[in-house]
Amino acid sequence: MSPHSPAVMGSYDEEYLLQAFDDDEEDAPQPMEHIVKWKAIRDQAIVATGTTVYIPQSVYQPYTEADRVRYIEKAGLKEPIIFRTAHPDQWGIALEDALRAKMQDLLDKYDNMLEDCGPSVSIRLQWPGYRAWTRQIPTMDFKSPKGPITRAKLAKNIANCVKRFIEEKEKERMEMEADRRWKVGARHIRVEDLILVSLHHISKGSWQPQLRLRTPLNEIQLRRLQDQAPPSIVY
Repeated sequence: MSPHSPAVMGSYDEEYLLQAFDDDEEDAPQPMEHIVKWKAIRDQAIVATGTTVYIPQSVYQPYTEADRVRYIEKAGLKEPIIFRTAHPDQWGIALEDALRAKMQDLLDKYDNMLEDCGPSVSIRLQWPGYRAWTRQIPTMDFKSPKGPITRAKLAKNIANCVKRFIEEKEKERMEMEADRRWKVGARHIRVEDLILVSLHHISKGSWQPQLRLRTPLNEIQLRRLQDQAPPSIVY
C-alpha cells in the first residue's frame, strides 16, 4: 500500500494529532504547588465528625502576573497548618469550640505558629456568592512572656474572623446567580455549622482557611424553611 493512500494518510493524521495533543498537555501550565496542596487536603483529611462537604472557596490570587510572581512564586510560601484533634482522631476543630477556647482535644495546641511572618497576616475568605473578604490578625501573643501565637490561639483568631465575616455578610445580598446553599447568617450557615481543617499560605502575608461543614446542608436548608413557615394556629 502506498504511504500516500487514504488509509495510511488517515492513520498518519490521527497519530500526528494525538502527538500534538500530548505536546499541548506537556506545555499546559501546571497548577501552582500551594493550590495543589489546597485541593489535596480534601482527599487527605481524616473525618470523624461533621460532613465531608467543604466550603467551595476559590484560592485567592493577586490580580496581575507581576504580583503573582512577586507575592507567590518568589514569596517562599510555608506549608499548610493542620488542626488535628483527638477524641475522635480527625483533621479539624469546630469553630464553636475554638471561639469558646475549648481546646482540650486540639493536638500540639502550644506549638508556635506564623513565626517569621511579620507582626500580622491577612486572613482571606473567598466564600462563594460574596465579594472577597480579608481581616488582619496579629502573629504575636502579647501576654507575658511575649511570643508567637500558639496553634490554639490561631484557631480562636480564625474562628473570630469567620464569625465577623458572617455577621457582616448576613446584611448583604449575595451576588447574582450565586448558589443560595452557601448563604450565611442566623437562618443559614452559622459559625456553629463549620469546622476549621487547615490554614494555607496563599500569598506573601496572606493565609486562607479551609473549612468544612459540621452540619449537613439539608439540615441547614430545613432550618431556613422552618423559620419561614407561618406559625401554627392553636385552637
